Amino acid sequence: MLSKNSSQPALNEDWRAGGFGIYIHWPYCEAKCPYCDFNSHVTRSIDHDAWRAAYREELQKLHEEAPGRILNSVFFGGGTPSLMEPDTVATMIEQIKTLWPIANDLEVTLEANPSSVEAERFRDFRCAGINRVSMGIQALNDTDLKRLGRRHTKTEALRAFDIARDTFDRVSFDLIYGRQDQALEDWRVELSEALSLTVDHLSLYQLTIEPGTAFGDRYNAGKLRGLPSDDLGADLYELTQDLCGEAGLPAYEVSNHAKDGAQSRHNLIYWRYGDYGGIGPGAHSRLTLNGQRHAIEHALMPGPWLNGRREDTRSILSDREQAQELVMMSLRLKQGMDLARFEALNGRSFDTATLKHLCDLGMISFDGGRLSVSKQGFSVLNAILAELLNF
Repeated sequence: MLSKNSSQPALNEDWRAGGFGIYIHWPYCEAKCPYCDFNSHVTRSIDHDAWRAAYREELQKLHEEAPGRILNSVFFGGGTPSLMEPDTVATMIEQIKTLWPIANDLEVTLEANPSSVEAERFRDFRCAGINRVSMGIQALNDTDLKRLGRRHTKTEALRAFDIARDTFDRVSFDLIYGRQDQALEDWRVELSEALSLTVDHLSLYQLTIEPGTAFGDRYNAGKLRGLPSDDLGADLYELTQDLCGEAGLPAYEVSNHAKDGAQSRHNLIYWRYGDYGGIGPGAHSRLTLNGQRHAIEHALMPGPWLNGRREDTRSILSDREQAQELVMMSLRLKQGMDLARFEALNGRSFDTATLKHLCDLGMISFDGGRLSVSKQGFSVLNAILAELLNF
């Protein structure tokens, strides 16, 4: 068993196994979707100059805490970052490139909704330094788009996707399945259509009912009908894996599918448990500072944050907490987790009997010092994590 002191040199540099990225949160949307529990808000007016200045201040503060690291990715998320002024995005990317050494293959992603897309605006974002777009399409039929509270139609979504594909080398889009009254064959047709488009990355999420959302309130009141049974949900998941695999976009993470080399580099930083600095209201960070890993969360409300009240909540993660987070994040990946890295963080390996039990059930496997979840196991990933984390 490793002692705390003997493991400390590995802990100091553990984040390097995942890399370093920056997440920038834009908190505004045109409308609040009923399933969304993200920190997003609707407002009548936005002072873009003030937001640009505030972001610049926070980038400088982040650099003072975490200088000198090679930056692998930048991600503009939200909210709907495609509502930002392209000049704001350009200013921030330019500043970032002066503050940190940049990886040769720096990925700079912007999330966009089809209702906020114009060809000229996308060209401006490309000139600003965006080289990857992730589009929140969510459904490919107008009935379900309306149910999901989306402001675009299928026709508008496909038009926006065409603009994005013509403007950027890398374009991903999101779909939600397990929707109300969605039959297995309905999803087969819809996903097949999505795969017929020229895409190299898809994010495919089963609808989850989150507390505090409009869907959550309706569900608690017994008014959200037509949700899939557990058996249908499992069948939808299996169909998703099969169709994407046949199309050359296998799952590299529980909900994300990509051609080889087209994986989201920014999200891989999260799942490989690297370090990332979050900027903006409600943004989260994991930063290793002076040999200790910090969990940082910024205040949620955009008004106070913009006006300079940018207090954050910080805690130092223990070795055990880091090991737990490593398990929860990296076992979402098809490639799994480096066992030696887990043991260095945790001070010991998993319970042998638990590993044998899960292995005998065909839920996990071992290969070259890595622990990974099987295709069968991914459908019950939360249960597997609960067993493994009982250490």
